[in-house]
Amino acid sequence: MANTFKEIKRKIRRKRLRIQREKLAQTGNGKHKKSVGKYMPDTMRRGLMIAAAAVALIFLVVLYIQKRSYHDYKILKTSEQEDTVSTNYAEMDGKILRYSHDGVSLVNKNLDTLWSETYDMQTPMADVCSGKAVIADKDGTSIRIYDKNGLTGSVTTSYNIVKAKVSKSGLVAAILDGGDDTWINYYSTDGSLIAENQTKIEDPGYPLDVSISDDGIIMMVAYQYVDGGETTSYVAFYNFGEVGQNDDDRIVSGFTYEGVVVPQIQCLSSHQAVAVRDDGFTLYKGRQIPKESQTIKVDKEIVSTFYDDETIGLVFKNDSKDKLYTMEVYSASGKMKFKKEFNIPYSTIRMSDGNILMFNSSQICVLDGKGNEKYTGTVDGDINDFFKIGWNRYLLVLDSGVNVIKFS
Repeated sequence: MANTFKEIKRKIRRKRLRIQREKLAQTGNGKHKKSVGKYMPDTMRRGLMIAAAAVALIFLVVLYIQKRSYHDYKILKTSEQEDTVSTNYAEMDGKILRYSHDGVSLVNKNLDTLWSETYDMQTPMADVCSGKAVIADKDGTSIRIYDKNGLTGSVTTSYNIVKAKVSKSGLVAAILDGGDDTWINYYSTDGSLIAENQTKIEDPGYPLDVSISDDGIIMMVAYQYVDGGETTSYVAFYNFGEVGQNDDDRIVSGFTYEGVVVPQIQCLSSHQAVAVRDDGFTLYKGRQIPKESQTIKVDKEIVSTFYDDETIGLVFKNDSKDKLYTMEVYSASGKMKFKKEFNIPYSTIRMSDGNILMFNSSQICVLDGKGNEKYTGTVDGDINDFFKIGWNRYLLVLDSGVNVIKFS
């Protein structure tokens, strides 16, 4: 009986010890969980603070770059052996297309030649779209088509060339003068004829400009004719896909503007286009059958226009002597981005890699896409051409040679 009693007491003590150990273990686990609970929020807090600081730093750097203006420039590369009088230059996808009456070459930012090709043209004119280019002999019959690797095709036309345009896909449209009639021909990248369209002065008019959509499906043409003594413009959209095969001359949509001159048109993408008018501009939307989406009209005389895939700019002359010009810049959707008065006696204004460039024979001015002035100053030498070829890299063509410059 005594042994039984002792055994019971021993079991009770063991049970108590086990309960105490379990309590201690639970208390320890609780403390560990509590410390882990404190540790995790601190880590997350520090991570969030670091991320926020990084975002803030990036924002400040971007803001600094956007708002920064320059007061000088540095010459990075120069070539004084160039015949800049008879040679023309164009930006081609970050490189430089250099062409003249006897040949063409593509050079990089260091002015190293990537490829070259000879030809014989009296008055070469070029059109570049992204990494594609066409060079045509104005009033001649020769067309050459190029990409970043060199020649892709050539054409000898039956009539004199008035204008030639290339698309991002490398397709080419050309306006040809046949005397009483004109022709608008459409060529593949290898120079083979896709389609030809004969037009008459009385219907639909004389073609002033032509453009091709990025995917090559739509060809846009601006015609002008006189109706009852009044100048009238007609903007036609040709569809060379399946949608246009059942329409007369493949014209899927057309728009008539009485008393309006439309000297410039541009397909901004595969589904958007613009017609620059003497009283503003009209936007069109539609990948297969473009339709009018918006018209911006102005009541001042337009003295200059400029545009790229995302921007349309108009310049008006002011009566004020302090500010000679007013610039209105719109997005491709027709929304005004900014309006700016300026006093630069420019001879050329253009969009170049998202920037607005203005220059005359001795001065250059660069604005960013928001109208912020990045640089304005004079240049030693007579300026023949000026355009952007990369981030803070510009090609400055002088009568004495060619310079690659950066602002500082």
